[in-house]
Amino acid sequence: MAQVFNTGETVRAHQKSGTYIGKIIQDRGEQYLVEVLAVEKHPLQGDIHNYGQTEGVFFHERKALAPHEKMNVKKAAVHPYEGAIPDYGPSLKQAVEDLKNKLSKKDTPFNHKALQTLENLEQTVYHQLYYT
Repeated sequence: MAQVFNTGETVRAHQKSGTYIGKIIQDRGEQYLVEVLAVEKHPLQGDIHNYGQTEGVFFHERKALAPHEKMNVKKAAVHPYEGAIPDYGPSLKQAVEDLKNKLSKKDTPFNHKALQTLENLEQTVYHQLYYT
């Protein structure tokens, strides 16, 4: 059974392939509406149904959810969060670095493509967010 949270509580929420720190905005029965405050784990790149493949699949570019974006999260994917809430920009930068480091450890076509996708996101979208 999922833990019960109250409106305003700070939580760790897993959405698709990313993990965020956020605030409960509303209980919606089977889900919570959560406002994104920081990024803990950047979403994976590529086709999550065929992870690790680059041939014959659509290689998705997945962006992290934006600061203060609202997301519906199944209650089972919401967990307590203790501690200080990091600022969004630095948390995003750290999450991207963590994923890049993980991808850099193994020399595969998939990891090269995922790294290239992340670097493109950094240049086109994230650079401004890192310092806000």
